[in-house]
Amino acid sequence: MSDTLRADTQQTPIDGLLKREFFLIGCLGLAGLVVGGLLLGLQWLAQAGLIWAFICYQTKRRLPLNRPSPDAPLYKNLGWANRLTLLRAWFIAAVAGFLFQAWPEGPALSWLPGMLYLFAAVLDRVDGFVARRSGQSSILGNDLDTVSDAIGLAIASLLAFGYGQVHWSYLLFGNAYYLFHAGIMWRNSRGLPVYPLPPALHRRTWAGFQMGFLAVALWPLVRPPITTLGGFAFMLPAILGFLVDWLIVSGRIDRQAEAVNRRFQWLTDFSQGVFQPALRLVVVVTLAVSVLQSGLPLLPSNSPTWMNNIMVGGFILAGLMILLGVAGRYFSLIMISLLGWYYISNPLLPVDYILFCSVVWVLLLGTGRFSLWQEDDHWLNRYDGA
Repeated sequence: MSDTLRADTQQTPIDGLLKREFFLIGCLGLAGLVVGGLLLGLQWLAQAGLIWAFICYQTKRRLPLNRPSPDAPLYKNLGWANRLTLLRAWFIAAVAGFLFQAWPEGPALSWLPGMLYLFAAVLDRVDGFVARRSGQSSILGNDLDTVSDAIGLAIASLLAFGYGQVHWSYLLFGNAYYLFHAGIMWRNSRGLPVYPLPPALHRRTWAGFQMGFLAVALWPLVRPPITTLGGFAFMLPAILGFLVDWLIVSGRIDRQAEAVNRRFQWLTDFSQGVFQPALRLVVVVTLAVSVLQSGLPLLPSNSPTWMNNIMVGGFILAGLMILLGVAGRYFSLIMISLLGWYYISNPLLPVDYILFCSVVWVLLLGTGRFSLWQEDDHWLNRYDGA
């Protein structure tokens, strides 16, 4: 929070109705965790309760920000968007309860950590839509959204590592937000300048994809090495993005300089005009090589014929749409799902590492120039309800 907003948090009186609503939500969340603790154990309750207490603390100190702008009056209630954000944070707290324990056993419990985080990831898209449609967007909501995103990624990545689903290096990304802001605090404490970070649409989109990957990585259906490879593929562009952002805020890259802007524009043009179209071609070529090396049928011989037909047809359709640049990011997601299904019963060949990383990077970056239809880019980058 800025100094102005910190002053607001200390001086603005909070309406009694707003306080009571927040207290009620906190108590309901705690009661839900107690019920869960009866089923999942004391360690789960203690860990989940600690994270829920942290979320409640962060919310309480930001209640004076329950307004659309610093000079606007306070809303008298949290609004449905903030309530949904707190529900999302509750799901994240519930996921934290599973840390430092073995993967739950049983047909239902083994899916629970991943499904809880999936619910949290879905609500990340819903709460903003509700805020804009209800006309009650607030600084509080933006702050809580950031807090929930950061702690959710940290918890989910730590849990995925604990389950052996990702390499330890993925923890660098899971905690990148905290490392980034720790670096800013370190510079502030030494009187070093901190430069503003220009807005970028990819940060929000990539964070959403990371949440989706982690939710799937916490499902018992998928196992290494595909989850380890997926962690690397999703992490690498995001880590590079954080490094560039750090170079900007620390002043090593001056985004106000004309020469720097020209270099960034050249990189953007190169990515869209050369790298992203090349990725589309790499996806199709490596997919064909992988299928030829594996042979048909793609699934084990005891699998129904219709399953093999769906997989073959899905690969052909998704590969063609990616090559043509027709909703390439949508079809990249479909191909990732098909590959995840395929690798359950088939080994990863060397060409598959290139294939899977290329598909993930098309999903993250888009299909670039020479694409026939890129409406999926618009949907991913838009703010629903605006």
